[in-house]
Parts: sequence; C-alpha cells; structure tokens
Amino acid sequence: MPLPPEDRHLSPRTGWTRAHWEAVADELLTAVRPYASPGQALIDLPGTGPSWSGRRSDGLEGYARTFLPAALRIAGAGGDDPHGLLDAYARGLDTGTRTPTAERGLTDGDPESWPLITDRGQAMVEAASIAFALRLTRPWLWDRLDAPVRDRVGRWLADALHRTPNDNNWWLFPLSVGGFLAEAGIEERAADAAVRRGLERIERFHLGDGWYTDGRPRAFDHYNGWALHLYPVLHAHLAADRPLLDEYGSRLAAHLADQAHLFGGDGAPVHQGRSLTYRFAATAPLWAGALTGHTPLAPGTTRRIASGALRHFVDRGAIDERGLLTLGWYGPEPRLVQPYSGPASPYWAGSGFLGLLLPPDHPVWTDPELPAPAEEHDTVRILARPNWLVQSTAADGLVRLHNHGSDDQPADQVRPDDPHYARLAHSTATGPTHDGPADNHLALLTDGAASERGRIEPVGCGPDWAASLSRPRVRGEELAGVTVTTVTVVHGADEARVHLVAGATPGTGVRQTGWAVAGRTAGAGPSAAPRAGACVSACVSADGGRLVGELTGLHGFTGAALLTVPGGTAFGPEAAVPVLDGVVGDDVLDDGAALFACAARLTGTVVLPPLEVRLEATGVGAGAGAGVGADGTRQLRLTWPDGTAHRIGIGPGTVSVAGSVSVGHSG
Repeated sequence: MPLPPEDRHLSPRTGWTRAHWEAVADELLTAVRPYASPGQALIDLPGTGPSWSGRRSDGLEGYARTFLPAALRIAGAGGDDPHGLLDAYARGLDTGTRTPTAERGLTDGDPESWPLITDRGQAMVEAASIAFALRLTRPWLWDRLDAPVRDRVGRWLADALHRTPNDNNWWLFPLSVGGFLAEAGIEERAADAAVRRGLERIERFHLGDGWYTDGRPRAFDHYNGWALHLYPVLHAHLAADRPLLDEYGSRLAAHLADQAHLFGGDGAPVHQGRSLTYRFAATAPLWAGALTGHTPLAPGTTRRIASGALRHFVDRGAIDERGLLTLGWYGPEPRLVQPYSGPASPYWAGSGFLGLLLPPDHPVWTDPELPAPAEEHDTVRILARPNWLVQSTAADGLVRLHNHGSDDQPADQVRPDDPHYARLAHSTATGPTHDGPADNHLALLTDGAASERGRIEPVGCGPDWAASLSRPRVRGEELAGVTVTTVTVVHGADEARVHLVAGATPGTGVRQTGWAVAGRTAGAGPSAAPRAGACVSACVSADGGRLVGELTGLHGFTGAALLTVPGGTAFGPEAAVPVLDGVVGDDVLDDGAALFACAARLTGTVVLPPLEVRLEATGVGAGAGAGVGADGTRQLRLTWPDGTAHRIGIGPGTVSVAGSVSVGHSG
C-alpha cells in the first residue's frame, strides 16, 4: 500500500499523520469496489463460507460497513469525493430497497434487494451503519436523492424502530436509526421512542465508572468502547443534544481513562473478547472523546495510541494483497471467526476512522505525539468494575490483563469456556490457545478431562492485586462442592498466582499453565528437572526481539514441562506453553482446601533478574502453606527478586493482600 512519507517531528512515536489515515481509508474503500453488485447494493467480498445469516445479508454487511468509513472520509473532507464513492452508495440505496426480501440466497427473486429488518436479524445491525452514514453525508447524498428513493430507504430503515433486538448492545442499532429518521422527518414519534428505549435498555448494563456489561452478567470486552460508548455519544454529538452528550460523554471520559492502558507500546490492543477481527475499531472511542471534548487524554496521546493501533495492523498484514481486510488478527485466522461473521464483518473497523471528522487544524492532528501510558513507566491499574488488574512495563511496552471478572457466561445457560474471556490473563502480545492445553489456566484433572473455569465471581481487588472464585466444570457439570479461590499479585514484570482449591478429592491432579508464546519458532528455554519449584520457559523471536514466557512453581507443584500448541495462536503458527503439575495432597487443613502457587513472567526484555520469587507461611502452624491466621485464612508472605514483599491471606472465597512491605516487617 503506498503511504505518505513519515513525519518523525510531528509523530516521533509512529511517524504517521492525518495523511496516513486518509491513505489507508482510501485504499480500503477503493479495494472493495470490484466486489460490488451491478446495482451497487451488495458488496460480496471473497472469503470462507457465508455467515449464519446467509450471503445476501453478508452482501448488505459489505455495503453498510464500508459506507460508514466512506461517510467519515467524505464528511471529514467537507464533501470532497474524488473517488465518486457517494454516487455508488446512492445507487445502492436505490437498488437495495426496491423489493426487500426475506430470502437468504442471492439468486431468488430480486438478486440485489436487501433483506427485511426482522426481530434479532442481522439487517438491523447494518441499518445502524447506513443511518449514521446518511446522517454524516446528508448535504451531499440524502438531500439529493430522488423523493421516491428517499421514501423507500426511509421505509426500509423504519422497520428497525418496530423490531426487537438482541438484549445487549443491539439496543443501540434502533437508536442509531431513530436518530437519523427523526432528523429526516420520518416516523418521528417512533424514531424518538427508539432513541429513548435504547438508552433505557443499556442503562441496565452500566455498572459505573464507564463500564458496561454487554448483556450477559459479566461480559466485558471491547464492545464497551466500539459500541456501548460510541453509539450514544455519536448520536448525541450529531443531534447537538448537550445534556445527553454531557451525560454519556462523562461516561466515555471515565472509560477512556482505563482504556488508554489497554494498548501496548507497539500499538496493539489487548487481545481479549469477541469480534476481535474488528481490530482498530478499538480506536473509535478515543476519537469520539477528542471529537466531543470528553476525554482525559491530551490530543497528542490520543493520536499516538490511535495511529499506533492502525499502523500495528497495517504493518502486520491485516490488509491483504488485494487491499481487503481479512477475517483474522494479522492475516486470516479462522479461530477468531464467530458464526455471525461474514467476509465483510472486519469492516466494523471502519469506525476507527472517526478521527477524520476532526479538521486538519485540530490539536489532535497538529500537536506532537505524546507517549502512551504503556510507554511512560511501569504501571499497575485496577479496573474495579470488571475486576481486572492491568500491568504494563515501559521497557518492552507489554500490557497484561489479569482477568478476575469477565467470563461471558449467560445468566441462564451453561456454556463452555470461551478462550477469549475465561483465561486468567490476556495480553497485547499473546493470544489464547484453541487446541491443546489451555493457556493461563488452572485445571483440575479428573476422569480423564481437564476442568474449565466456569463462572467467575469477583472476590476483590487492590492497588496491585485482584481475586476471584470459580466453580470448576467438567463436561458442563460443576464439580460438586469444589471451589477455586485465586489471587493474582503483580510486581514489575512479574506476577504470582495463588490458588486455594477447596473440596477436591485427595489425589486429584492439578495443572497450571502460563503464557502461550507464539511465533515461527516457539521453543523451550532452560528447563529444570521435574520437581517442586521447577521453572520452564517458552521463548520465541517476535518483532525483532525475544518474547519470553516463564512459569515457576512456588508451592504444591511437583512437575514441570513445556507443551507445544497445535496450530499456534492468532500471533503465530507455532506456540508453546509452560506447564506445572501437582496433586491435591496432604496439606489439606480443616477447611478442606489445598494450596497451589506459582510465579509467572511475560517479557520482551532479557535484562531482568531471574524469576526467583519466594513464598513462605507466616501464620500459626507448621509447614509451607499451613500457616493459619486468626480468621482461619492461610497466611503467606510473597517475596520478589528485588526484596520487596506482599502479605497474603487467602481462604475459600476470601482474599486480603498487603503490598510492598519490607522483608521482616510485622504488624
């Protein structure tokens, strides 16, 4: 892809400017035109089989999800449209609404008309993008359409006002359609009602501090930014509704204070949650904050994070040789594809071009880039609502998310663990395993199967720790009476994971895994003979440096190994995971619980001291892991390589941590 020259004076971190954003947008938008239907209503991109909504819906998705970035590009240029994109999208509006159909195939009836908008139908999602695009380009497109075409488009969109969405972020799609139709004078009462209803429904998901669940009780992911904040804020901005913008803008600002810490020094967003093929859509809320003035970030920080994310994916092959976004993370990655994903699904990333609505002389484009939080200094940040602990290190720019609160489990169903939610930790440089051993997971081994984590119940959090309780499942059934209480404590680039397994039968196997390090040559580093305290390392060359994952047993583990991962992860075709094994044994006390603990490290720098973390019992009793406090919890002292220490109290469903105390301190 031809790009403008870098500007390292204005953008010392990325070299990219507004011109780079425009060039990438132009490349993506012109590359899809050969795949448009004769009447321009469907854009049927090549790829694997259709989504569960069928090829006609996938073609509508191609139209709608490219129309939005086209609208952002053109509106940001004051209506300048050198590639004639608006003419193509105007033709598509005419063709697509002639005889809307419930048929799924492309050959039945009118081959180009769009699907009808139905209850919980995919067309409702795409209608929202079309509505926003029409709102943004109204002077140059909608206002110039022939009246019969406007009437047909209005009637097709208006169906979204009367249909039932899925009970999650989908409530925002009728809201988005209603915002446009109210301005256009079409079914104004129903349009206004859809806006009110959408805001009321998502209020049930808002937990405070700018964090929403996405319908399910503990579903936290990037949808917070690229949907649940973006849609209400953009609607309020376009409607010039100051009270509404202040309300939802303040939530956005609170979220951005956290979200800014979820991008690595290389620009990568944390690899967690669903719909990860949307990639740099994660930058949309950053731009929305700058656009509306509701952001805690300096303009140079906003551009640095956003440009870093866009460049991260462009440099790593997310756009193929045809100029198309692939279904994947870097290149194609089938394991990231959800059943609702069609070949054009990744173009939700187009909302990341929201920054082009800001004029070229805005400080977000003219101020020098400033470092992202992950580059400034080592940081530990608690995100209390999702019960996440975010740990970053400036030397390598890595961000690690320690998960003690997000599981994506429905309230009334039992679902298998989703690797993109259920892991103990996620990062900007690693992806979860899908085959072979589950990474970053504590499993009980019973009846020839490894347990899943199941529902995650937050136990608490503090300045440098977070804890949760889970009830392990095997083949969808909870192990009767068994719980696992886990606390993660972090220090620098290091982390400790302490687990209290209660109710498990003595002799039950226990397996702890570490980070899945991927690349072209994932392999073992130094490995000790299997014993308590054994250390294994997974090492790989990535981005010109070494990415190292280490795992060291501190208590309860008696074996160590390094396992390869079939097919690797989204970050590379080969991967390895360090593993510790143990058995529920004789240190079970009156509470019927066994203690297991390990230290772990994911780092991109080789200048760190050895991962020599010590764990000692400090309460009443004899033997490691047997110290008991007055409240009945296990009392432990965790000492890091630099000599600082934490005091930990852990019992079934209860955790306390006192941090960074000097060795030998009492009281």
